This record gives sequence, structure tokens and C-alpha cells, in this order.
Amino acid sequence: MRTIGVLGGMSAESTAVYYRELNRLVRERLGGLHSAELLIRSVDFAPIAELQTQDRWDETGALLAEAARRLEAAGAELVILAANTMHLNADAIEAAISVPFLHIVDATAAALKARGAARPLLLATRFTMEKPFYAERLTAAGLAPLVPDAPDRARLQSIIYDELCQGVIAPESKARVLEMVARGVAAGADSVIFGCTEIGLLLAPEDIDAPVVDTALVHCEAAVAAALG
Repeated sequence: MRTIGVLGGMSAESTAVYYRELNRLVRERLGGLHSAELLIRSVDFAPIAELQTQDRWDETGALLAEAARRLEAAGAELVILAANTMHLNADAIEAAISVPFLHIVDATAAALKARGAARPLLLATRFTMEKPFYAERLTAAGLAPLVPDAPDRARLQSIIYDELCQGVIAPESKARVLEMVARGVAAGADSVIFGCTEIGLLLAPEDIDAPVVDTALVHCEAAVAAALG
């Protein structure tokens, strides 16, 4: 089993999901008392979130590249970044390490295609929905992603940062996001991406009458497959 390096803390709430799921999947594959070989570098999210709001992505990239180097130096044999938005810095991270980096969008695209989806609705932070890095990678994989309209994007951004990243799960927010999903399906979406690793804390695939890919879960599946393969 190879050691998985998890670059987390963005947010700590979803990094806890990664820890649970990586161990669950290894136990499921190997049985008994088996668990994942893990190294976790969990950063303080507040300074990174502030840099996000200032569009200072070169600086976030430098921070995460250094954190990834530390994971490799500590013994990580592959690295995953437990956040969608910060994959905007994927190139900087990959350039900083010599071990494999498993990109969350690649795992997501493969899962969507396995489900027969072509036009997914991307639910995520404003940065992930509005900047090209995520949609372009999905498009390169043969998908045609849709995003909510501007008011819904702003509302979802607030739900993610002001609630989910801080451990707040509000029923009224769940209802609002399900309304966004309904509007997306009416606009032609045939599937839904939980494109923020916290969205699975608010919604379950069973809440939606369309194929759903929870990016955190499929990312964990890809990491365990690589670690055990």
C-alpha cells in the first residue's frame, strides 16, 4: 500500500470526510483491521480564503506547493488536494513534487462518464464556477458543464463559506440549493456535480432525481485505487 499525502484544511470540515472515506475504502478493499497509510498536511484556511478574495492566486499556489513538498519529504507516495477550488493551483503543486498528483476533476469526469452523463450542473464556490480552470478540464474530457445563474452563484458562495466550512448545516440552505438544482435541470442539466467538497455535508445523492457525483468521494476512490493498485 502506498502512502497517500492529503493536502487539506480547505476546509477542515471536508478534510474530515476525506480521512473517514479513505480509511473506509481501504477497509472495504482489504478487510479486517486494515486502514489507509496517510499523511495529512492541514493548513489554516483563513489566510488562504483572504487571498482568494483578493485574487492573489500566485500566493496561494506558493503556499500549497510548499505544503505538498513537505508531504513528499515526509514520505507521501502520491498526493491529493482535498478541495476543488484550490485545484486552480494544481500546476504549481504538480511542479513542486515528483510523486503523482491525482486531480479531482479527472476523477469527477471519469465518474460522470461512467454514469452516462454529458451536461452536468456544477455546484461549487464562485471561484470554481466562474473561473475557467474547472470547466475547461471537464470540457476537455468531453463534458458540457452548466453553472447556476449569478444570483444563485452568490447565494451558494455564502452557504459554503459562511455555513458549511464552519460546520453549520441549515435546512433552509438545503432547500435553496435543491431549488438551484431544479433550475439547472430545467435548463438542460442531466446530472449534478457536488463541486465543492463541503456540499456533500448538506446534500445527499438521494435528494436529487438525477445522477450525482460527489467530488470528495470519487477523489477518495481514485486515491485508494492508486494506493492499492
